[in-house]
Amino acid sequence: MDAAAQEPAAGSAVQAQDRLGQRDFARLATFIQDYSGIKMPPNKITMVEGRLRRRVRATGLDSVTDYCRYLFDCGGLEAEAIHLIDAITTNKTEFFREPGHFKVLAESVLPELAAARRVDARSPVKIWSAACSTGAEVYTLAMVLAEFGRGQPGFRASILATDICTEVLEAALLGIYPESMMTPVPREFARRYLMRHRQAARPEVRIVPELRQMARFARLNLMDGAYPVERDMDVIFCRNILIYFDKPTQEVVLSRLCEHLRPGGHLFLGHSESLAGLRLPLRSVGKSVFRRG
Repeated sequence: MDAAAQEPAAGSAVQAQDRLGQRDFARLATFIQDYSGIKMPPNKITMVEGRLRRRVRATGLDSVTDYCRYLFDCGGLEAEAIHLIDAITTNKTEFFREPGHFKVLAESVLPELAAARRVDARSPVKIWSAACSTGAEVYTLAMVLAEFGRGQPGFRASILATDICTEVLEAALLGIYPESMMTPVPREFARRYLMRHRQAARPEVRIVPELRQMARFARLNLMDGAYPVERDMDVIFCRNILIYFDKPTQEVVLSRLCEHLRPGGHLFLGHSESLAGLRLPLRSVGKSVFRRG
């Protein structure tokens, strides 16, 4: 038997010792929920532990235990909060995810808005992607808006894209994606709105400049007491983030979003999200599509 078989690798021995204790996990879970609204039940301890290790290495500390000690016992939490949230947040996203929503937008919401804008052509349609992740939703919206505008001379629109995670905002701003992510994009849209990398060894695409210019990106925490956002949004997409919040937090966040949605404006939630039991000035007009009264 060789030496490698007799002794465990040093890296795996270190990782085996680098475990997140229950007390530290409880402190992390409380902070994460208070700061971001995201629930961290006990069954997430292994996930949190794994995601923190990259941040532990970045700070030059030796273990997740040392990292938690730095956060909670040595005054490091204020300086580290944004990096901690970046490490913890889940950023699953797809182009044309839940495609029925974009059909409703193109065939119902946008024609109504365009007709209203003929009275005041100077006013653009305003859409807010309130948990934009790496930008797939944002640029899907931009494609739909651009395509609609092809048949509507003078039609103008803008997209505000926000997220709590700084890393995904940086990626969204670049608008560069693996070509494999483009499978849901209709062929005609892909031809018009995607630029392919010249080197076959890098199967990537980039969103065309005119769509990137349609969006502006900003960091925003939905748990903040007030949002620095215009109060006349025509459409808000806030999809697949509320599932991470408890019911009271959902109601608070949705109430704030409604304050930024003009009367008659539309709110799109994820298909697995519901307003059941919440008191809000919204009525259902489609599958997880709501209109403000």
